[in-house]
Amino acid sequence: MKLKHAVIILIFSWLSIITASAQIPAEKQVAAAVDTLYKAMVDADKAALNKLTAAELSFGHSSGKVEDKAAFMEALVSGKSDFTNITTSSQTITIANDVAIVRHILNGEILDGGKPGTVKLGILLVWKKQKKQWVLLARQAYKVP
Repeated sequence: MKLKHAVIILIFSWLSIITASAQIPAEKQVAAAVDTLYKAMVDADKAALNKLTAAELSFGHSSGKVEDKAAFMEALVSGKSDFTNITTSSQTITIANDVAIVRHILNGEILDGGKPGTVKLGILLVWKKQKKQWVLLARQAYKVP
């Protein structure tokens, strides 16, 4: 009987390790997608932005303005929204099957009408895995003092 319990415990331990190790690559993939998204935003790279965002994108700004995918991309590509640098801190990533929830603080350097400025925002990103690739489904920003 003790052997049976030991085998059951061993199996559950092994399954826990497999499940935990399966999450690590997904978290790394999502973290890389976040970095790639911010690089594409700074570079105003339309092709990369298109690839990284879902057709149903809902992009919420700290002002309350919400853009769809076309408006989000147009603002960046046209220079209306002009990030010159983006860094993040305090990032957390939670994976739930094919959805990832990312939270972090974004510090950005911007050009607002040609004048340099900075922003500090709290960010919530929702990513969805589609065809083996993580794409941004939703984003909401809020002002951080």
